[in-house]
Amino acid sequence: MKLELSAAFFFFFISASAPLLQLSNNGVGGFKLKENESHVKRSDFPPGFLFGAATSAYQVEGAYLSDGKSLSNWDVFCHSVGCGENEENGDIADDHYHLFLKDIEMMHSLGLKAYRFSISWARILPRGKFGEVNPVGIMFYNKIIDNLILKGIEPFVTLFHEDFPQELEERYGSWLNPQMQEDFVHLAEICFNNFGDRVKYWITINEPRLFTDFAYETGIFPPSRCSEPFGKCLDGNSDMEPLIVMHNLLLAHGKAAKLYHENFQPKQNGLIGLVAHCDMFEPLTDSELDREAVKRAFAFNAGWVLDPSIFGDYPKEMCEYIGSQLPVFSLEEKNFMKNSIDFIGINHYTTVYTKDCMDSSCSATGVRAIRGFLDTVGERKGVLIGELTGLEGIYVVPRGMEEIVDHIKIRYNNKPMFITENGYSSPDVHEEQVNEILNDVKRVDFHSRYIASLIKSIRKGADVRGYFVWSLMDSYEWLKLKNLTEVKTGRKGNISSRSGKGKVNIISEHGDDLYPKLSESKLKGRKKHDKQLDELIALKEMIKAEEVAEKDVKEALDAKKAMFPE
Repeated sequence: MKLELSAAFFFFFISASAPLLQLSNNGVGGFKLKENESHVKRSDFPPGFLFGAATSAYQVEGAYLSDGKSLSNWDVFCHSVGCGENEENGDIADDHYHLFLKDIEMMHSLGLKAYRFSISWARILPRGKFGEVNPVGIMFYNKIIDNLILKGIEPFVTLFHEDFPQELEERYGSWLNPQMQEDFVHLAEICFNNFGDRVKYWITINEPRLFTDFAYETGIFPPSRCSEPFGKCLDGNSDMEPLIVMHNLLLAHGKAAKLYHENFQPKQNGLIGLVAHCDMFEPLTDSELDREAVKRAFAFNAGWVLDPSIFGDYPKEMCEYIGSQLPVFSLEEKNFMKNSIDFIGINHYTTVYTKDCMDSSCSATGVRAIRGFLDTVGERKGVLIGELTGLEGIYVVPRGMEEIVDHIKIRYNNKPMFITENGYSSPDVHEEQVNEILNDVKRVDFHSRYIASLIKSIRKGADVRGYFVWSLMDSYEWLKLKNLTEVKTGRKGNISSRSGKGKVNIISEHGDDLYPKLSESKLKGRKKHDKQLDELIALKEMIKAEEVAEKDVKEALDAKKAMFPE
């Protein structure tokens, strides 16, 4: 999920001592497991099932202008408007760029079997197709991959996880322009060539629907485009631009997957997939209207991503309610989009009630076609659907894991699945509670219950092959939150907002029984750099100079043709 919040370490140990579900609460405000819930053992999972953890480049790497990396969209955004509770940025973050060896050693000591991370596009291709490959960036990711494999940890590599070179935004508007598809395929080809001999699991794009929502519908992510009633931005159209951006994202995925399947998979023997944000939806009432709204809710969210990638076209509900405004795939595009993924990545955090807005009064956004004419709410008749978390609209509803996996299994003919993100965000806390946060029994309970729910679906035949907690480490926060407490921890020269709001964390294994361990502290950094503004100014001047030069060349050629017509 893209709302990366401050986190604590959280460990799942697979131990022969005691079942996970027996150790889920020490009585400090946690939510108790029901006594009749079955114990979950390592042997309950299929052979080869991978327990892992996930991160994203901008949130952990730091080194934002080191060794040839260019400015990303997030570098510019966080320096211009401020991100996080204290107008922080990801200039340093966890300093994973310099400390990755220690981090990998930590993963190994915990017994992780897989690590999902993303490529910083601006580190590999600082100028996209307008410049050269950065060899130092290639070397950095080669070192990560090699050291993971050396420690017996399977790398899962995400090509796009929110961040891209700012130059692509400046030149042609990034994802609003079909040209971004070709830039993405260029990135993918370079990664397949350089890393594909060792990387066996590729993810093209992380949560395309959530990205379009936050960046082009509500405008809370860069490039911060939106229109009322979704938000107040300087520019944008919340009813139309998400449709355009999603179409470009999906075609970028499809073209990259086609390239991989045809040119790389036969010799590299890897798999390629796509990650969808998969909330579970339940009807607010027993009415037929609300039950139909549940179908639309899936179609306008996970279905918007997965249907084209598996069936080759948009969900029928979208075609019906968006109509002619919905972009159209050509026959050629449908052919390469169909079955373009070898596995489905499921990012699941919550379950919500769904209300029809066709014949009922709803919020200003609920009555819009882009939202499927529906609202989602967290309570029914004054009773919450689940315990509150640190994120508005996110509730603890463990049954949702089983329900969403069952639904995806049926809808997509049991295509292989990975739970690529799942985690818990603690409610607001104060400074005196920091020690209690590290003793995060609620997070232990959360994962205990969600894993128990997942195993029910697996026992019914769902082809789920791995589970990744979000996230590996206490990483940089995308958005502003309330009541964060700053506590100096860990790595020198950085400040960590340690409120325990993270959705976390780490898994390891020993023996057969699942067994949790409480949190440890880790750093999330903050540091401003004045040179960032200089870099942005230089970038704009360079682009302008190149455009002037191209114009001069064109005018000269036109003049020559006029003087010497053929």
